[in-house]
Amino acid sequence: MNPVRVRFAPSPTGPLHIGGLRTALYNYLFARANGGKFILRIEDTDQKRYVEGAEQYIIDALAWCGISPDEGPEKEGNYGPYRQSERRELYAAHVEYLLQKGEAYYAFDTEDELEARRAAEKEAGNHNFRYGAATRMSMRNSLSLSTDETEELLKNKSPYVVRFKIDPGQTVTFQDVVRNEVSFQTDELGDQVLMKADGLPTYHLANIVDDHLMKISHVIRGEEWLPSTALHVLLYRASDWSAPTFVHLPLLLNPNGKGKLSKRKGADLGFPVFPLRWDDHVKKEQFAGFREDGFLPEAMVNFIAFLGWNPGTEQEVFSLEELAQSFTLDRINNSGARFDIEKAKWYNQQYLIATSDTELATIVQEQFATNGHEIPVEKATAIAGLLKERIHLIPEFYLEGKYFVEPVTDYEEKPIRKKWKPELREKFNALADQLSNSSTWTADCIKEDVVAFMKANELGFGQVLPILRVAVSGTVQGPDAFGILEVVGQEESVRRLRVGYDAFDAIKG
Repeated sequence: MNPVRVRFAPSPTGPLHIGGLRTALYNYLFARANGGKFILRIEDTDQKRYVEGAEQYIIDALAWCGISPDEGPEKEGNYGPYRQSERRELYAAHVEYLLQKGEAYYAFDTEDELEARRAAEKEAGNHNFRYGAATRMSMRNSLSLSTDETEELLKNKSPYVVRFKIDPGQTVTFQDVVRNEVSFQTDELGDQVLMKADGLPTYHLANIVDDHLMKISHVIRGEEWLPSTALHVLLYRASDWSAPTFVHLPLLLNPNGKGKLSKRKGADLGFPVFPLRWDDHVKKEQFAGFREDGFLPEAMVNFIAFLGWNPGTEQEVFSLEELAQSFTLDRINNSGARFDIEKAKWYNQQYLIATSDTELATIVQEQFATNGHEIPVEKATAIAGLLKERIHLIPEFYLEGKYFVEPVTDYEEKPIRKKWKPELREKFNALADQLSNSSTWTADCIKEDVVAFMKANELGFGQVLPILRVAVSGTVQGPDAFGILEVVGQEESVRRLRVGYDAFDAIKG
């Protein structure tokens, strides 16, 4: 068996969509599972659609997710260069080989001539003009022209493209790991362009040349490339090369299960479809990223791994290493995977819970600093421990816990109206005094003091804890009340109790 060598070959025409990230991940996992190599190849031959910054975005996104290429633009190997724009001589040599074999030909038709022909065909009732076996001899190319005419055009440097000569009436059949046997008719293909007028190859030619020269064993890519595979198989045959194993991944669908997941749908529904935020300086648009929205990369990877694949067990939470150990191609689904942002948030929560408070402390400090509050690591560690089981996204550490550093100005009125009894004000004043004089300010000691107060005053937890919670945090929702008091601090907690009592009297009115 040949060594496993797989590639992720994005075009730098924009940000890396989550579907592309999944393709990269599956290639990476398959390589790791089989002791193979994962190659990053930048397919940048379409200069008209090239977007400045897109290549670096792709590299940064993969790095954030821990998907490290064994070979690529930033890690040269024995099969480079890894940008197609730097491999022009290789493509030109192979085009010349196909021309010499009679598998390709020069086409000198101008855009105006092609457009006129399309218009004429449409007027005649043919709305699907195809440059191929049925029409090539009536066009201006090296098959319809004499050898002398062709050589004269080439000598005069007349613009041309090189087309692949496809014979009609053939059935192209190939095996796909996900789709099983797939067949196409050559009549559906036409004579595809291999080399453009600017001397750069089309995707189809560059793709098969690079995959062959880089010794790619398995082509794992999105389902949208399935129709192109028949052409690629024919190109392999014409080149006397063996084709790799094909694996076409199912589409990622919108949350309602209808249609391919798009950036517009994500923007409309308020969730990201890119790993990192993307700023489109040309169109003056900005699209959200999973990183900036508060997802951990490990959770992001785990989530997208399950969009079209399953391990065949009940286990859902996997590290990247565990995914590599479990990943097999035969567990890839053949139907589209519905994108569920709530499931993504669930994954993120699981990883937050599993991360130690100490590790999360830095993240918590960053979130509070972003909102204008520098807090010591000890406080950040305590906040992490109190909140991590109650939140889903990193920014929620501050959004759900800003009362740890900011005075309470708004109170949840429903529990106040239900629980606050002005006639007990003096007793609650006494509790504030008692807590003010406490010699040890820890959650356990605070709880002892409060329990002692309740016993002395014949009050229950349901009468006291809601009052403490709302006074100190503004709401009855949240983590352990005594933990909140400890982190807020003794002096500030007592101050909030006294201010809160006044507010409750006013609300109860």
